[in-house]
Amino acid sequence: MGNLFAAQNLVLLLLTLAAFVLQVFALVDAARHPASAYEAAGKLTKQKWLIILGVATAIGFVSLGNGGLLFLLIIAVVAAAVYVTDVRPALRAVGGRGRGRSGGPYGGW
Repeated sequence: MGNLFAAQNLVLLLLTLAAFVLQVFALVDAARHPASAYEAAGKLTKQKWLIILGVATAIGFVSLGNGGLLFLLIIAVVAAAVYVTDVRPALRAVGGRGRGRSGGPYGGW
């Protein structure tokens, strides 16, 4: 029975770590886009997304060592997933990166 408990804890830790990586990725990506891209894409402001993702990342960090925050962790993962699947593509579509974009017919460098 002890091995089953250890395996469950390992799986929970790996899932929590994956969630934290997603949250950090979303926060860093949100910080890299200019504020004007959020307005052009018709999304919440950059400041609001940074606050949402900052809180989500903090919840993910605290959840790494504590499985008791699973309800909050699920909400935090949903926030990061919404950013990655909805907001990020919209920002990229409006050219939301302030650097490294080429205006050529074949895309970026």
